[in-house]
Amino acid sequence: MEEIAANRSFGGWHRRYRHRSETLDCDMVFAAYLPPQADKGHVPCLWWLSGLTCTDENFMHKAGALGLAAQLGIAIICPDTSPRGVGLTGEDERYDFGSGAGFYLNATQEPWRQHYQMYDYVTQELPALVNSALPVTGRQSISGHSMGGHGALICALRNPGRYQSVSALAPIANPAECPWGEYAYGRYLGMDRETWLEWDSCALLRRAGCSHHLLVDQGTDDRFLAEGQLRPEALEAACQTTGVRLTLRMQPGYDHSYFFVASFIEEHLRFHAARLA
Repeated sequence: MEEIAANRSFGGWHRRYRHRSETLDCDMVFAAYLPPQADKGHVPCLWWLSGLTCTDENFMHKAGALGLAAQLGIAIICPDTSPRGVGLTGEDERYDFGSGAGFYLNATQEPWRQHYQMYDYVTQELPALVNSALPVTGRQSISGHSMGGHGALICALRNPGRYQSVSALAPIANPAECPWGEYAYGRYLGMDRETWLEWDSCALLRRAGCSHHLLVDQGTDDRFLAEGQLRPEALEAACQTTGVRLTLRMQPGYDHSYFFVASFIEEHLRFHAARLA
């Protein structure tokens, strides 16, 4: 694991690392914020999964989360959103598929399956590396924005008991039934829509429920909400059907940008801190 950047921030350290991923068969970069408390011992961590087109840098630069993370004594780990530089034909043609758009699933179709195994990367390989190399405890929570909100939900739903808490901001809540998901899933997973349900939060909730209290924020002026990409109403219906506790907050006037994320990240960090303590 090679450190490629280090910046002092709020008494802690923002660090970027490069490593060889066997799961994705390429080099990957991720970021970690280590609060001041990590200088003296191990700290719990929050996994942050970012959205379409993002890298590890978007959240760290724009969310305004590091000061409060320092106060709360929480590390934040930000993976990238897809494999990088693997040279597959078509991976750079669209913003919503391929590079920057791994959808946190394990692809089964050629040529994607050799590299696009982002679910295994963020739930197995990268956590093993982080736990061995950085001063974090086994207590962890997960959150994300947009495609990353979808990723946070499916990681928690597919791994009961692994995370102390889960939240999302403007998640792609029902990808099997939205244009983004239909395009990407058809290519990553094939055209058997039944296989898509393994990577759909609403389907997973209906199948097995969830013991977590889910916190979700959604802006009412989000253009992707109007285009039917996010479908929070489907998430709400799935939670009602299975009795899962969901706090879905529709935030008037907010869009899909990091202005929205930065406006509510404090409440999400405090939500997770209470469960990580």
